[in-house]
Amino acid sequence: MKNIIAIILLAFLIGLGGCKKDSDFLNVPSTSLLTNEQAFSDPAQVVSILADLYSRQLEFSDFHGGWRSFADFSESYPSETGSNYLVQRTGWGYGEWGVNWFDNYHYIRELNLFIQRDSAATALSEQDKARFLAEGRFLRANFYFEMVKRMGGIPLILTPLQYDFNGDPSYLQQARAKESDIYDFVISEAQAIKDALPLKSGDKSRATKGAALAMEARAALYAGSIAKYGAATPLVTLPGGEVGISPGKETAYYTTALAAAQEIINGNAGAYSLYKNKPDLSENFAALFLDKDATNNEAILVEDYKPKSGKTHGFTVNNQPFSSGEESGNGDAGRLNPSLNLVEAFEKADNSFAPIPATNGSGVPIYYTSQTDIFAGRDARLAGTVILPGSSFKGQPLDIWAGYKLADGSIFTTQDASKLLPLPGTSTAVQVLGKDGPYNGNEFRTQSGFYIRKYLDPTPGAGSRGTGSGVAFIKYRYAEVLLNAAEAAFELGQTAVAADYMNQVRARAGLIVPLTPAQITFDRIVHERRVELAFEGHILYDLKRWRLAHIVWDGTKMTEADLVTNIGSSTKKNTQPYGLWPYKYYNPASPDNGKWVYSIVLPSAVTGANKFLFGNYYSFIDDNVRSANPKIVKQPNQ
Repeated sequence: MKNIIAIILLAFLIGLGGCKKDSDFLNVPSTSLLTNEQAFSDPAQVVSILADLYSRQLEFSDFHGGWRSFADFSESYPSETGSNYLVQRTGWGYGEWGVNWFDNYHYIRELNLFIQRDSAATALSEQDKARFLAEGRFLRANFYFEMVKRMGGIPLILTPLQYDFNGDPSYLQQARAKESDIYDFVISEAQAIKDALPLKSGDKSRATKGAALAMEARAALYAGSIAKYGAATPLVTLPGGEVGISPGKETAYYTTALAAAQEIINGNAGAYSLYKNKPDLSENFAALFLDKDATNNEAILVEDYKPKSGKTHGFTVNNQPFSSGEESGNGDAGRLNPSLNLVEAFEKADNSFAPIPATNGSGVPIYYTSQTDIFAGRDARLAGTVILPGSSFKGQPLDIWAGYKLADGSIFTTQDASKLLPLPGTSTAVQVLGKDGPYNGNEFRTQSGFYIRKYLDPTPGAGSRGTGSGVAFIKYRYAEVLLNAAEAAFELGQTAVAADYMNQVRARAGLIVPLTPAQITFDRIVHERRVELAFEGHILYDLKRWRLAHIVWDGTKMTEADLVTNIGSSTKKNTQPYGLWPYKYYNPASPDNGKWVYSIVLPSAVTGANKFLFGNYYSFIDDNVRSANPKIVKQPNQ
């Protein structure tokens, strides 16, 4: 019997179905001994149920081991031997970024039950019922949005289905909805619930009107992109519309996205604004992701972590610089190393794109007095996103250098930074490798020459497993709303509006020369999202919706020429993560002795090249699901 029930539940996507008692629909300790009527008679009990539902939203990547998801797509290098497969494979499997249908529809069933029971509650005030109902519908819509991003059209189930044990479960079978139907549902739910949710709230971990509008704007933008750019990939469609959105619908979607974003921008959802609390622009950008104070008006919806409550994460433990690691032996450090590919995307203050200048036009190395001079005059978001050589963390200068470069161009170094050696022609042993790397194969130290800064928590104890970090993961924020509005306006031909919104984001980063409406191009749209939203879980889904993923990740290996050309182009190849290694120049006879030189390096473990297949645009649907339910059509290219 148990096997039969399991097959039914998996095949027909109804979660726990009728084999669970209603009183068991949530495994929340504080309500497990209460009846439904009791649980929905006390607002505090309902909030505890909601807390569980919020914690189970589907994410691209968060802080629950999410550094590996960020260490992909050639935006970074994974400095952990066990994760070398990320840079050694030739592509992604068809099942990448998929969903567990049983678990996900189990969760949807619980959301449907929550909505049903809240609606039926008689002991709650009408005000509480309305907010709880809106939150339940927000979570359900946002979850369907996350699923459609991965799978395309899926069964749209809005009631808690019940199996009657009559031996024929076929009445529970539901076909996949059109991809556009799922997006339309998300948009319509946001519009229906926004006014039942509070305006900007001090509790940013619960849905507000701003969160509903941000979801609507993002979802409509995605749908508009697929309708417009999907024509470039006719193989990534299904005749029933389960995958792909018909051309011609993009204008309506872009109009919806712009209107929803403008409601937030115009203050109709509360006083949101860009974070501008620190005078140093790089410090300000980094602080945006750390500051939980009420004065941080940029965060719209977050997944919060609170050390005092025991809810923490290990992002800082895993990714802190090696020399500042708080774990014994520093075995937990340095895993996520941003790539030179990403670093070069941060443009110069004059709005131009250029490679990081390691050599002059003739290929001769440039000598720098300070390690940071090579990055001077760049977009302030660079140093707010990436820890650069010559910078500090927690007030401690970092030790990032790969050894000495000698007059003949050879390298003098060692694998162990604690092993002192005399330089050629000398007898006094000195340090010849930075404690923080880089050296090929030294895991937990940078292999790219950079460490991640975004999300990194300087709070004492945050880098220790026993304590962990309480930095929140921001799901929706105001800068993205501005960029969503800019993109939608650009697609609607409103380039002046697009320029205004994009320039607001750029000015916060120190790019104070405004882009003109004529300078707002598709390439600019793509570039701006890449640098502003780096390591926030957007790049994969942005390139998928624009149908650029198979072009950017074409499976061919890169050359240095590939790396340093076409910067700022939406179709620039990005298949292998490069690094930039600093060296101390040693030549006592030269006036440049003791200065810094840099070399472009492909870490030795990088043997593969990212290859995005047409079948990766929509993830594989398990054969067991399709064989048990013939109404579930398979994906294209599956």
